[in-house]
Amino acid sequence: MSNRYPLTIGVAAGKGGTGKTLIATSLALAIAESDGTPVRLLDCDVEEPNSWLLLSPDEHERRTVDVALPKVDMDLCTLCGRCAEVCEVSAIARIRDKIVIFPDLCFACGSCVFACPVNALSEVPKTVGEVRTGLTPEGVEVREGRLAVGQMRAGPVTREVRTAVEPPLVTVIDSPPGTACPMQQAVEGTDFCILVTEPTPFGRSDLRAAVETCQALGVPCGVVVNRLDPGEPVPDDLSPEGVPVLLEIPHDRGIAEAYSRGEALYRAFPAWREPLTHLYHEVRRLAGTRSE
Repeated sequence: MSNRYPLTIGVAAGKGGTGKTLIATSLALAIAESDGTPVRLLDCDVEEPNSWLLLSPDEHERRTVDVALPKVDMDLCTLCGRCAEVCEVSAIARIRDKIVIFPDLCFACGSCVFACPVNALSEVPKTVGEVRTGLTPEGVEVREGRLAVGQMRAGPVTREVRTAVEPPLVTVIDSPPGTACPMQQAVEGTDFCILVTEPTPFGRSDLRAAVETCQALGVPCGVVVNRLDPGEPVPDDLSPEGVPVLLEIPHDRGIAEAYSRGEALYRAFPAWREPLTHLYHEVRRLAGTRSE
């Protein structure tokens, strides 16, 4: 099977701390070094991005992410309340003799501005985060989104991270943990999603939710089991029917120590390079029917 068709791989987890970024960063390095495939890593975990810490790319671009929030001119406003009527998230309201805007609720859709019959509403930019881009010595392009302190809406920053003028041959997306909207926004439209889990009660429960989310999005998925006790088989409930186990990573103090020092698994442990490269080829094989 050809390795030359574009491929987008999501890396997700039903809960935080399972090793999602550990896999995403080392998978990107394995892809870049295995056959020189152009690869980009998108860190869409914009509330707590860590891929940059592990890969240490040379930064070559940084820009802010802005959204357009409504602003009301009370000299023009007739208090008709039309703006509040069209807002589906109740981010704008008529309260007595004024129009009140709640920026933390606003999705910056512009409906209120469009609906105002007297043009009393305008849009003003507000910075909600930033995206920086860099390149690792192995040739991995890293794009990291970071939500500004105090901001609640990760969506605009995630969208900006995923927007690329010239996508490379392979894109790896480090998604936010959980199965809520930020995770779905990162994973939706990918060719395959790697779900990282662990043999704990929380890991089992959240894996089921993550599998159901991928199925609802129409994204095929497979499982990487992290922190597996050496010599123990993968529990049946960590390999749901129809969802293959792609890689097993045992409990290893050395891996934990390297990660705490900000060292990627692929760089710190050469013995893991072949399994990680095999993981990439297995994902490409499983995604082949969808991508070709």
